[in-house]
Amino acid sequence: MKKSLLVILILLSVFSMSYAQGMDLTLDDVLVIALRDNPDILLGIEDVKKAQAKVREAKASLLPSVNFSGTWSDTRGLYSKDIPQNATQTTLKQYLFKGGRILNSIAESKYNLDSSEAALDVARLEVGLSAEKAFYTLLLAKELVSLNRIIVDNTQEHLNYIKERYNSGEASESDMLNLESSLDSVKQAYEETISQFEAADILLKDILNIDRDTNINPVGEFSYSPQELAYDEAFVKAMKDRPEIREYEAKVKANEKSVAIAKGESLPTVYASWDYYTKSTSSLSFSPTKGWQDYNIIGLTLSWPVFDGWATKAKVQQALADLKTARIEKSRMISDIISEVRTSYLSLKDSMLQIKTSESQLAVFKDNLSTAQDKFEQGIVSSLDLDDAKLKHDISMFNKKQSVYDYFMAKSSFEKATGGI
Repeated sequence: MKKSLLVILILLSVFSMSYAQGMDLTLDDVLVIALRDNPDILLGIEDVKKAQAKVREAKASLLPSVNFSGTWSDTRGLYSKDIPQNATQTTLKQYLFKGGRILNSIAESKYNLDSSEAALDVARLEVGLSAEKAFYTLLLAKELVSLNRIIVDNTQEHLNYIKERYNSGEASESDMLNLESSLDSVKQAYEETISQFEAADILLKDILNIDRDTNINPVGEFSYSPQELAYDEAFVKAMKDRPEIREYEAKVKANEKSVAIAKGESLPTVYASWDYYTKSTSSLSFSPTKGWQDYNIIGLTLSWPVFDGWATKAKVQQALADLKTARIEKSRMISDIISEVRTSYLSLKDSMLQIKTSESQLAVFKDNLSTAQDKFEQGIVSSLDLDDAKLKHDISMFNKKQSVYDYFMAKSSFEKATGGI
């Protein structure tokens, strides 16, 4: 019994430790989960399924329809005895011509399917971009929390040092009060960075559609590798690969078919039909013989709407307005893409220049830290001076990471603007 309890306690401690450690997620993990579980992706998938069903529904009009009906009646009080009767009717109906509406409806549903699939690709691009930005934002916020913790500790050490000097009469009260105020400020900044980290954590969890109580540990580095940029190539790639272009092209074509469907309302409809009837009779009814009477009717029907109060004309005008709207939206969307490519291209170039600047500054503080370490070993400077040099180096290192973060953000936006990797 004691051994069983010991095993249970060990398992519980292992589970609690693994939960406390959290879920390690790389950028690839984040993208896989986001593209699989994000609500926008799931909604897009359902829209595609619905559009596929619409195509099948439209194609069903090419096939004949078969309807069956049956009735039973019992005539009472009219004759010397009750007269029960049974009747059935089976109707087979096949449209031969419907003003082109069947074929145009099929084509329209296919274009709507293309539009839904392209819209799903748009959602994948946007969700991927949001997930990548949220991941690096959380990673940078984690670094900032660590840096501000170091700043708080360093400021506390300076305050302790000033207090010692104040107690020995070597520092003024104003010096101590100034440092106490600085400590309060850096503590406030530290608390704000914790709030920023929590907000970034919630944002990423919402994008991944996972429980907010789950502990996430972003795993990654702010490493940078320069790349060649060519605006002309990026523009051509965007015009070829952006799913929005496919989406709106499909919408325009679908609206063209809607116009044809509306015009088809004024054309004749022709269908062939075959009806099979069965009816039970009795000697009291007015039928040639007693028993079941079977017969069938074959027919060809032409229907032509001569006047419908100009309803068809109004439908055509509505369809033409929708078509014009779709063309305007397509033109506006292309202009937005051109502007997005240009803006993201310039932002990416600026971020690459900013990285070079931060690297130059980091080299200076790295050299200063090396000098401070040599002087500390020689007894020229104090450990507090060495800590100050380390802090300045850490701040410079964070500034470089932040510039790399800005580069990642610009690079992700540029890749999205050009249609993805």
